[in-house]
Amino acid sequence: MVKIRLARIGRTHAPAYRIVVSDSRRTPHAESLAQLGSYDPISGACSIDEEEVLKWLNNGAVASDSVKTLL
Repeated sequence: MVKIRLARIGRTHAPAYRIVVSDSRRTPHAESLAQLGSYDPISGACSIDEEEVLKWLNNGAVASDSVKTLL
């Protein structure tokens, strides 16, 4: 199953996340199929490519709970 989920990047005590599309059988740190945006929880900044997200959702990808709240 293909999922849209967060992959953590950034330093210790300074988290940042990428919104990625990946196979659910792989870890979030494995190579992803596509990068759809980013999220910075400290500043609250979120940038998402809405057209790409809709394309992946229409093709059967499932968004994780944390990504659903961002969308």
